Amino acid sequence: MRLIYTLLFYLLTPFILLRLFWRGFKAPEYRKRWKERLAIYPKKFPNNVIWIHAVSVGEVEAVIPLVKRLQQQYPSDSFLITTTTPTGSARVQAVLENSVNHVYLPYDLPGVVNHFIATFKPMIAIIMEKEIWPNLYAACAKNKIPLLIINARLSANSAKAYKKIPRLVIPALDAVSWIATQTEEDRLRFIEIGAEATRTMVSGNLKFDLALDASIFQQAIEIKEQLFKNRFVWVIASTHDKEEAMFFDIYPELKKQISELLMIVVPRHPERFKQVQQTAEKRLLRTCMRSSSQPCTAETDIYIADTMGELKLLYGVADICFVGGSMVPVGGHNILEPAILGTAILFGPYMVNFKEIAKNVLAIKAAVQCADMGAVVEAVIRLHSDKSYKSVMENKAKQFVMANQGATKSTVEIINKLLVRE
Repeated sequence: MRLIYTLLFYLLTPFILLRLFWRGFKAPEYRKRWKERLAIYPKKFPNNVIWIHAVSVGEVEAVIPLVKRLQQQYPSDSFLITTTTPTGSARVQAVLENSVNHVYLPYDLPGVVNHFIATFKPMIAIIMEKEIWPNLYAACAKNKIPLLIINARLSANSAKAYKKIPRLVIPALDAVSWIATQTEEDRLRFIEIGAEATRTMVSGNLKFDLALDASIFQQAIEIKEQLFKNRFVWVIASTHDKEEAMFFDIYPELKKQISELLMIVVPRHPERFKQVQQTAEKRLLRTCMRSSSQPCTAETDIYIADTMGELKLLYGVADICFVGGSMVPVGGHNILEPAILGTAILFGPYMVNFKEIAKNVLAIKAAVQCADMGAVVEAVIRLHSDKSYKSVMENKAKQFVMANQGATKSTVEIINKLLVRE
């Protein structure tokens, strides 16, 4: 089965590369460093590394506290962080800088992954969440590299899909030394698709162990005073195509009732910044781009955060937030960052990617789930008018995050047991 998969992958590779270049017209970063995806490197890297793979921004944010803890524990070792997306890459370089080596994860082709492993000679492979690559996993097994899936999660739909290809998935899972899942439900699903039960455990969710710079709160206060003084700031975060338009459509209605309202929009993908501005201006809303020198005035309706790596800071500035990817069927994004920063949280009906977290915060009334835009309008008006209600919600959300921390410690203990020393 792996042979058929590999042949298909080889046949599709030219089209995958063409798609990469096509995406590069809107987001040039996709065209850059494309050779890394074929394990072609312009310089020599250290080998015998501790290797961690995190797909994109969310996974990178979650793994940063773990990386920093491992760096303290293994100060003489080199670290390699791989990502799949340019936004994930940018976050690695912005936060971890030169303390780690970074390349894109190579395509799952035998020759490519073999060259990748020969270049870096990982002492351990640590994969975030649910990335299952048959050839890469087989190469780790062949080279006796301990392979660990951490913060592992598996939705019912993903499990159903994997069960249709057992001859591909089961051998890949046989190469895994240990699977540390977010929840018991995730652990059972991994077993269901072929993981060995004795090599699975529930370690919790790394995303609760947030890495917050102590200065972020002071920075947020200063920005609010300098840029958004006397405004009721509503951050719409990690938005996707068609999602911003829904919020722009309700803005005039809300503005009539909340005269000091300012909407800050943070699009998920940087190539869409200009498109989002045009969408707002078509509705005659006055916009301001964060990257410009244009001031945010009392007349500004929509402030577009067209910069990278500032979402936490903007959550700190916000009076309330709506976490996007949840009003369109994307699956939602991380609500824990605004929770720990003490910002009142709204999200939409599509939260499958954070199903357990969403269920738990709703159970303790630490956030509001909005079924439609009418419900969003009602929630915003209530949070603006009822300060006591807003404060209780914020405190409950913060306590929820703090009560669920500790996954980093459990994960480090597993890594310590698996890390092979010569």
